This record gives sequence, structure tokens and C-alpha cells, in this order.
Amino acid sequence: MKKILLVSLTVVLGIILAACSEDKKSDELAEVTIPATFFEGQDIDAAIANAKQSGIKEVIKNGDGSVTYKMTTAEHEEMLNGIKEGIQGSINEMEKGEDFQSIKNVTYNDSFSEFTLTVNKEEFEKGLDSIASFGLGIAGMYYQLFNGVAVEDYQVTVNFTDEATDEVIKTIVYPDEYKEQ
Repeated sequence: MKKILLVSLTVVLGIILAACSEDKKSDELAEVTIPATFFEGQDIDAAIANAKQSGIKEVIKNGDGSVTYKMTTAEHEEMLNGIKEGIQGSINEMEKGEDFQSIKNVTYNDSFSEFTLTVNKEEFEKGLDSIASFGLGIAGMYYQLFNGVAVEDYQVTVNFTDEATDEVIKTIVYPDEYKEQ
């Protein structure tokens, strides 16, 4: 499970860092603090170095293991858009790719705090497609953090519904699910 978290986090960080550009539309600063749990199993110093290389104005390693990013509001907006595009790309791959055969459709709200995955119940119950929720949970929490939701308030709910009956057959809530692992 930690390996999946590391891969998901690496993808999300890559999207975030790639979204930053040298275009500085505003001198106002935005500040975002990412909790230490997002950096478990990673070289935090390398993550900080990568963020600085990508143009983040200031990256601070806090005493509790969290990391605070300070950037212009224009860079912040670009990062949010990059995260959003990354989530939408992942969803498109889930729906059209071959990795998650039971998933037929994915819907979500604007804050990425709730996802509904419509599945073929029979295929879903035979396989491990519920693992798809993990990437969505991590990415949704990241989006919320970068969009100003406090660490104690961020949450992502992933519902799996049967395509035939619209019945919710499984619900996973993050970060609660991650804490249980």
C-alpha cells in the first residue's frame, strides 16, 4: 500500500512541479502547507530541491515534517490547474484504459472531495478495482490542500455504485482509509 502511495504522490508532485512556470503574473504570495504524511517513504530534501528548481519561491521543511510552499498567486493558480488536469487525465484513463475493467464511469464534484465510480458489480467484486480509489483520494486531498482547505478538514469520499441499480456497493473515505493502513 505504501508503494502505491509513493507512486501516487510522485505523480501528483510531478504534475504540481511541472505546472509551475517562470511567468510571474503577480507578486502576491500564496502559502500552502503539506502534512508530513504525504512525504512518508520519500527523500523530503530531494522533493524540496525539485520544488525549488521548478520555480517555487520558497520551500520550508517544518519541524513536524510538513513542508510549506510559498509561491506567487499566479504560480499557485497554475499548480491548481495542473493538479486538476492530472486528476481528469487519471479519470479518463480509468474509464477508457484496460487496468480497471469494472469501472464504467467516474463523476466528481468541483472540489474533488467526492468521486463516484460507476462499476459493473460482478466484475468489481471479482477483482481489485477498488484500488483505483487510492490515487483519486491522494490527488483529491492534494487539490484541497492547495485550494486552502485546512489539514484537519480535508477529506475525499469515493463511492462505488452498481451500474445496473445505482446502489452504492462500497464507500472509501480518505484520509481515514490511509490512517487505517
